[in-house]
Amino acid sequence: MIDIEPTREKEIYAALMKIGQIVELYPLFGDYDLIAKVEADSYDAIGAVVVSKIRSIAGVKATKTLARVAF
Repeated sequence: MIDIEPTREKEIYAALMKIGQIVELYPLFGDYDLIAKVEADSYDAIGAVVVSKIRSIAGVKATKTLARVAF
C-alpha cells in the first residue's frame, strides 16, 4: 500500500506502472492512495523493489507491505 503527496496521483501511478515487478495497481480511498501487487522470487527481492524502486519515487510518502506466501 502506498501513501502519496496530494495532486501527484497520476504522475506516481505512471511511474509505478514502469516497474516490471508490479503486476497490478489500483487506487484506494482512505489511509493509503494506491495498492500495488508486487511479484518476486523472495522476500528480499520484494524488499528491494519497495525500497529502491517504489520509495525512491518523488512524492511517495510511505508504504506498507503485506506479504502472502505462495505454496
